[in-house]
Amino acid sequence: MKKIVPLAILLAVTQVACNDAKQEVVKKVPEINQQTVTNDVTYLASDELEGRATFTPGITKAAEFIAKRFKEAGLKPLDGLQSYEQSFSLYNVKADSVAVNLNGEAISSENVAVATSNEMLNWDDSTPVALTVIGKDDDFRAKVGELNQRGGSNLVVIDPAHEGMFKRYQAYFGGGLNKFEINTNNTLVMVVTPLTDIKSLAVNVTNTVKTQALSNVVGVLPGKSKEVVLFSAHYDHLGVDEQAEGDKIYNGADDDASGTTAIMNLAQYYRDQGDNQRTLIFSAFTAEEIGGYGSKYFSTHIDADNIVAMVNIEMIGKPSKFGAGKFWMTGYERSNLGPLMNESLKSINTEIYPDPYPEQRLFYRSDNATLARLGVPAHSFSSTQLDKDKHYHKASDDVASLDLESMTQVIKSIAIGSQALVDGKATPTRVDTSKVNKSGLIY
Repeated sequence: MKKIVPLAILLAVTQVACNDAKQEVVKKVPEINQQTVTNDVTYLASDELEGRATFTPGITKAAEFIAKRFKEAGLKPLDGLQSYEQSFSLYNVKADSVAVNLNGEAISSENVAVATSNEMLNWDDSTPVALTVIGKDDDFRAKVGELNQRGGSNLVVIDPAHEGMFKRYQAYFGGGLNKFEINTNNTLVMVVTPLTDIKSLAVNVTNTVKTQALSNVVGVLPGKSKEVVLFSAHYDHLGVDEQAEGDKIYNGADDDASGTTAIMNLAQYYRDQGDNQRTLIFSAFTAEEIGGYGSKYFSTHIDADNIVAMVNIEMIGKPSKFGAGKFWMTGYERSNLGPLMNESLKSINTEIYPDPYPEQRLFYRSDNATLARLGVPAHSFSSTQLDKDKHYHKASDDVASLDLESMTQVIKSIAIGSQALVDGKATPTRVDTSKVNKSGLIY
């Protein structure tokens, strides 16, 4: 016989069950905490890390700290790695001796600059070398840029009117080139001379090649899909200037301890949320300041076709020209990532603005460009007022120069703006690679 349950008891039991069910489906609301943000950026920009220059003990300490924060967030190493560090090597190729003779006349080393990946150069009249003349009225940067895109062996004779610009390139090349491969025969030999008709040449260069180790720090929050949303920032900076008077440490609080702090806190945010449909990768890139080598290496060890978006965070430590807590995006017109994120940002009555400094070509000046060249909707997100920032690449770029409340708000907005990407509900258009400048072959 079926036992009859009193109605009052049945209602009470039903109410308890409903309450339990509600508790089960209520998600934990993640938080991006300003005090944690402050702690992270303060350590990364501390004097202890001595400016986080590539190949220094300071950047090693930074990497260890980022890895610790990734572990706390419950991230996993990238597939194939045993730790969060994605280690690789670069060759530094630096001229040891240079001798150039044109039309039987020895050229002073003060008027010669060499950029090459070769251990040695021994050119003579039989060597297939392309000659380029940069005349008084020519666009120096444009002509050299074209050669960099083309590659090969190039002799460039430069009218003395361009001596000032030549000296800048000479100083840059003087530190040596960092290369993944050597002896690729991609070379520039630049000579300041009034000569334009080169009938004979002799170029002899001996280089010192040094191998240097470095690491990205990469953590993964696996999702239900193999599609990837990549959050990135670079954690290197300029190190110490021993010749400077006063403060010698370039702490890089805004550039880019702020962005690195953002990805660490976003990792914790999405881990706490706990239901990402897409796989999330958080990468702190090394060697951005010396040529973007961290992102270049990363891009060759991942299937870029699986990356649906790259949110690269670069200098968010100060209020933008649009106000505190507001930020903008490079290459806004190259995909519809910005408009998609703005749909999510309507919920907090804010938006991402297009890059207000297009003349600065910032799309190409951070790690996003490397992935954009592979078609990824890869953009940098920033709040810096680059035209007014007195601290950019200065020792004064320390935590005291930051607006931590504004910075925290930007991170929160990026989290909300990225939610549809993370949930797999929004997929931005790919970047048209035919409209993205290729990376240089020589330097």
